[in-house]
Amino acid sequence: MCIHQLNLLAASSNSLPLGALLGKQHPIEARHFSSICDIMEKAMVNGDTCIIRCILVVFQVVFRFFNPQSEQNRESVRRSGLLLWQLLMAPVDQIGSEIQREVCLAISSGLNTLYQGEAELNKLLKLVLTEGERNSGLSQLRDVILTNLADQLQKNRFGSEEDDHYRLNDELLHCILKTVVRESCLLITKCQTVARDDFQKLLSTVPVVSPSLRYLMAVQNHLLSNTILIRPDDNDDSDSSLQGETMKVQELQSSILSLATKILVGCDEVLETLQQVTTALINSDIPDRETRLKGLEQVTKATMLGHLLPVLLTTLMHPNLQTLTLADALMPQLVQLVLYTSQTALLLKTQSPLFTDEPPLMGGPLGILDEREEPGFLTGLKIPAPWAAGKTVETVHPVRDNYKFKETVHIPGARCLYLRFDSRCSSQYDYDKQSSSLLVIYAGPNTNSRKVTEYGGNTLGYGSRSVLGTGWPKDLVKVEGDTVTFSFEMRSGREHNTPDKAMWGFSCTVRAQESSEDVSGGLPFLADLALGLSVLACSMLRILYNGPEVTREEEACHDLLCSKLLQRCQWQVEANGAISPALTPSPSPLPLTIEEDREFTYPSDVLIPPPGLMPGTYFDLPRIRLPPGIMGRLREVSGRARPQFRPSIK
Repeated sequence: MCIHQLNLLAASSNSLPLGALLGKQHPIEARHFSSICDIMEKAMVNGDTCIIRCILVVFQVVFRFFNPQSEQNRESVRRSGLLLWQLLMAPVDQIGSEIQREVCLAISSGLNTLYQGEAELNKLLKLVLTEGERNSGLSQLRDVILTNLADQLQKNRFGSEEDDHYRLNDELLHCILKTVVRESCLLITKCQTVARDDFQKLLSTVPVVSPSLRYLMAVQNHLLSNTILIRPDDNDDSDSSLQGETMKVQELQSSILSLATKILVGCDEVLETLQQVTTALINSDIPDRETRLKGLEQVTKATMLGHLLPVLLTTLMHPNLQTLTLADALMPQLVQLVLYTSQTALLLKTQSPLFTDEPPLMGGPLGILDEREEPGFLTGLKIPAPWAAGKTVETVHPVRDNYKFKETVHIPGARCLYLRFDSRCSSQYDYDKQSSSLLVIYAGPNTNSRKVTEYGGNTLGYGSRSVLGTGWPKDLVKVEGDTVTFSFEMRSGREHNTPDKAMWGFSCTVRAQESSEDVSGGLPFLADLALGLSVLACSMLRILYNGPEVTREEEACHDLLCSKLLQRCQWQVEANGAISPALTPSPSPLPLTIEEDREFTYPSDVLIPPPGLMPGTYFDLPRIRLPPGIMGRLREVSGRARPQFRPSIK
């Protein structure tokens, strides 16, 4: 127990005295570390589990301050690694689960000591990720390592020195994602295959995040949060600083694109399994079918569909990630996910008792779904409107002497606001308003706005006057507009015999509609997920439709790009990538070539004005395509070279 406590103190912050003291100690000598290994070997031979556990905890402490640079130290490290690996690969029934966990903790704490270099560490991680399912020791080691990496990754910003150490390469990340997809599919399949009692146990244990999924969540949150929260340095506006920030944003977006593509592909596989399990449960005749279908949504939230996808969808709507590159790359996966989620949500909705007893929908002028159309997954669902639950404004309870409170509530788009006060509202009100506690309501953003009403007092008989007017309202109070301001001030001191309930203060809920909606349940998870995917897909389609953003050069050349001369030219791409006027002929009533020794004249039919043209008005003549010889002579005479245009001019 003392060694365990020593390990905890060593791992804790340096602000603790013992932790700071251990951090200043000289590294352990090789001969002492070799003696520890001798004790471990002897204990393993004798099967002394008590000494083995103690030495394992000692390893966890020593690895934090051990310097494996000398040859003797490297030999001791290699020896300790072999001992730990021998214990890890031993059968669980031989060494026990507690010792196996201590071994994993020792290896995890000494990763940088036992495995020098990135290549050795990646080799170990690849082994535990690929072979973890076949060996309990490797599986537990994988979980411990990924949990520690996830904890450390959440503490670091993107681009820090430790960032590359905690963020694994794409190959290892792909292995972790395969594990997460396999775990998610297995969890969903259990809803169909396990017995009734086991299914109830499953519902009582989810959502529990596996270490592999937890690490993916940490990587995703690490990248997305840094992309959204990145801010340029206001104190440094040099070109090098701006260039560095731009490169950092581009690197973040590239990493997010790689991770988002992997996650969406994995979610596609999980959704396919979910649709198959849902269909199988609907077509089955098991007695607890409805219970399993209801529990299937809860189990789905415990998979990567519940922990990774919603966060990714929400963050991809941020302006920093609304780019043409992301939209072009992610659009195919988004369309496939929209199909899977909407189909599965529709399957679950049709089996819900909430919708089976509904009358058929009739078409009408109010935008209700036409009876000839197939009902969608949102048919009959009430989508919660913004601010449907309302916003609560309240003082402290009870209010104290000289207490002041002011708050403004703004609900965009609301025509009027409805205020409902708590039945416990009370304050002290006297004849002298200068010493009373009053709540004043204003229809606007501040106290200079139009005054609506004021309330104060209590019905308990405290204060020289019970209540102001008719007292605190029991019905809804309507305020015109979309903004209301509350101003409460306790101007008098509280009498010594006044109970707390007489000075409770006030609490008020502000809504944009008269009737309060029941939004406690919200949308079903899969319907909400399908709706979020649809919104993101529409946003990406808008980006693809609009195309690349107009550059400053194109804005400067706007008048030139609108020139009829340029619009009538035909352009070609030369070998060096430049754009120049095309020299190939185009359909025209004029001759394809003009003889240089002959004077060119327009054909008579070309010069005929179009019908309906008013006398005295001009009309455009057809374009004359001159041969290369004449164009070359004209350039020589004028001294102007062939113009070079940007590719976007096409």
